[in-house]
Amino acid sequence: MKKVAFFSEILIEDFDGASRTMFQIINRIDHTEFSYLFIYGKGPDQFCAHQSYQVPTFKIPINDDYTIAVPQLSKWKLEDALDNFAPDVIHIATPSLLGFFAMKYAKRNNIPIISIYHTHFISYIAYYLRNLSSLIKPAEYWMRKAMLSFYNSCQKVYVPAHNIIEELKEIGIQPERLTLWQRGIDLSLFNPEKANQEYIQGITKNDKPNILFASRLVWEKNVQTLIDIYNQLKKSKIDYNLIIAGDGAAKQEAQEVMPSAIFLGKLNHEELSKLYASADVFVFTSTSETYGNVVIEALASGLPCVIANGGGSASLIEHGRTGYKCLPNNALEYVYFIQKILSDNSIRQEFRKEGLAYVNKLDWGKLADTYFEDIQELATEPINTFAWASN
Repeated sequence: MKKVAFFSEILIEDFDGASRTMFQIINRIDHTEFSYLFIYGKGPDQFCAHQSYQVPTFKIPINDDYTIAVPQLSKWKLEDALDNFAPDVIHIATPSLLGFFAMKYAKRNNIPIISIYHTHFISYIAYYLRNLSSLIKPAEYWMRKAMLSFYNSCQKVYVPAHNIIEELKEIGIQPERLTLWQRGIDLSLFNPEKANQEYIQGITKNDKPNILFASRLVWEKNVQTLIDIYNQLKKSKIDYNLIIAGDGAAKQEAQEVMPSAIFLGKLNHEELSKLYASADVFVFTSTSETYGNVVIEALASGLPCVIANGGGSASLIEHGRTGYKCLPNNALEYVYFIQKILSDNSIRQEFRKEGLAYVNKLDWGKLADTYFEDIQELATEPINTFAWASN
């Protein structure tokens, strides 16, 4: 039986897209072949039926949604737990304090590391430091250096999109460590048959066209451009509803500046699946995604997409075939393509057909099989073949 120590800042299934991806693996663990020790910050006191160790945390001042695990506060106990478990492979979700702790432990003990590239950290910096512009360049430099140290110490890094692989190679991450591993979709949950006009009209109280935005409401999701789109839609005199599903630190301010938008807060998957299938256009302004789960969910629901041409989600849309891509901050361009979709049924039907054909190729079962096969391979490969990055 192969033993895996799994390090993650947050271990809550529906917390965000990264968490949902991790749980697609976690929920498929074969207990006859694998034993897992979960080391995490935010999460339950005891994790499922697995061995687990919860690390002390503190909240991130600039984003109340997240906490940082601080392994140094329980360093000796955590190392004892790891020594007793004796992992064959270490899975690290994020290059955080906890991630670097795990990386150093792996190096000291010659244990191979696997990671999934969940978060496009560099793209977040400009948002978090938007009021301290002089710090943006130094922070980006530091982040690149940290990413190089971390990802060049992993034997395998799953990356969800070709364009993100190219970006990581450009900053110096060794290409032999990078593997394309796209995200899957639950087609029994997200599909056009979930359309329910009574449901959506119960929300809007009218029968106007519905433009949907679904995401955590944090500034790094390019919420400012969504606000600009709202203002441009007002000027264009389109009769529409703008529905916003999601919660986060930017929600209150967004509500204040978009008073006629319909804010639904965070929805469960069943409600979200009905919303996607019942809306008319999906708009997504974020350029900070490594993948863009919400774009795939919209495509699987038969919902035409107008998204930013940036970040990992840009690779999910073929412009003019499965949706439209816009200059990331150009509100006029988004509105132009939204109008085009709303006014032309043939475009809507074509995008629906091609989008459904694309997502039908994405199967979580096959992706999870690949992951577990790679765990087996890493666990049995001779230790001396692993090359560690120098710090």
